[in-house]
Amino acid sequence: MKAGELGKIYKDREVIVCQGDVGDCMYVIQSGKVEVVKEMNGIEKKLSMLSEGGIFGEMALLDKEVRSATVRALGEVRILTVDKKTFIRWMSEDPTVAFRVVKMMSKRIRELSEELVKLKFG
Repeated sequence: MKAGELGKIYKDREVIVCQGDVGDCMYVIQSGKVEVVKEMNGIEKKLSMLSEGGIFGEMALLDKEVRSATVRALGEVRILTVDKKTFIRWMSEDPTVAFRVVKMMSKRIRELSEELVKLKFG
């Protein structure tokens, strides 16, 4: 890590968050890529891939539920962890932070809706 750089380095295939764990923070991808996977009935399904600038785990800041998916590094990745206190401070300093998170969540909901329609009407 260079002097002054924040974040933690994860190695290829290293788990960053695990489905079912209790979450209390979100993550910002500073460099690299991650995959988001969900396990159901012993079968793992890749949901998405996120890259630099992407965020995940944000639902834990809002609903205090367990992690809905597992996120793993694809190659080396640098991740910044953001706790709820820091997130709230960011929002008070720059309200567009909240807007960007809501916009990203809205995009994910639309993508999920499209996938459900495809599954239903195939």
